[in-house]
Amino acid sequence: MIRVLVVDDSVVFRKILQEALGKNPKIRVVGTASNGREAVQKIRILKPDVTVLDVEMPEMDGLATLEAIKRQHLKTVVIMFSSLTSQGAKTTLEALSRGAVDFVPKPKGTGAFSESVKRIETLLIPKIEALGPSSNGRTLQRNIAKPFKKVARPGTIHTKCNKPNCASNRNFPKRSTRPGKVEAIGIGVSTGGPNSLNQVIPRFPANFRLPIFLVQHMPPVFTAQLAQRLNQKSKLKVVEAQDHMPVKGGTVYIAPGDYHMEVKRRDRSFVITLNQNPPENSCRPAVDVLFRSLAKAYGGKVLVAIMTGMGQDGLEGAKVLKQKGAIVLAQDKETSVVWGMPKFVAESGIADKVVPLGNITNAILELSGHRF
Repeated sequence: MIRVLVVDDSVVFRKILQEALGKNPKIRVVGTASNGREAVQKIRILKPDVTVLDVEMPEMDGLATLEAIKRQHLKTVVIMFSSLTSQGAKTTLEALSRGAVDFVPKPKGTGAFSESVKRIETLLIPKIEALGPSSNGRTLQRNIAKPFKKVARPGTIHTKCNKPNCASNRNFPKRSTRPGKVEAIGIGVSTGGPNSLNQVIPRFPANFRLPIFLVQHMPPVFTAQLAQRLNQKSKLKVVEAQDHMPVKGGTVYIAPGDYHMEVKRRDRSFVITLNQNPPENSCRPAVDVLFRSLAKAYGGKVLVAIMTGMGQDGLEGAKVLKQKGAIVLAQDKETSVVWGMPKFVAESGIADKVVPLGNITNAILELSGHRF
């Protein structure tokens, strides 16, 4: 049984959350709070496994509440409940940097009660189940972004996998993991992504020459804010992709929320296209869509990394790339907030390397042939 505390200043949203979560036999709502001050007191007493925390509240807002939880060393996984606005997205990403593990956007307005309940069931319950006590979820204390640690030097990429077939590619072309001809990088990430990307993208040097295509499972507005934050911290240019945008080296392209991103060859150049075709793996943008397009545009001259996240988005696309001879990396269990997406890739036998978060950038640099 996963114990959940619901924190929101709106009576309506507290009822919506209670109704939605109460339908799941694995979840028990142990209490509610109308502001951050009350929430901190109840976390101390009720010890919830997961706290669903509103961003904007009187007396003590979501950010201040996170700081209080951290200061008092309270152990709970925090999922933010945020509005789909530019300011809401900005504040939510700040909350993630302060220790929240994930977020769920609020339904627009209160709308029909039953529709709001259904939407919360669809979006929030899987996250609670994935981040509960029996999962690989991290508490707030462990999820706080830390300064960069020293990473392995080129040639000493750390690899770990507990499954015996992780290094076996019996059904795929054999490929050396020595630096080869790589023309593009693809990254897929979901739950725990924003903080993890803060540990990966800013580490790329200014002279990195390849384009990086990135799918982070996020709704509209949030991806634009993510691109802006990463751009401020990085030596490479980071942008939210636009339809028909020409591809340039040394640029990170983030798929916009609610749009699939594909890369297509145009004569001797490449261009990004966006579409709203049906979701894949319940996701739009989907990693599989991006990876299949990279396979078609670049063939096997691609290196992809699957990072922390729920589900298995990216697995089928990575298989397509692997068949063409691409290099595939997966994040390890110990450093993943949720070892779902990378787990499927690692255990399928198509991963050339399984690496911790702190070594992902180094692995990409080395295996793509970057000159240090």
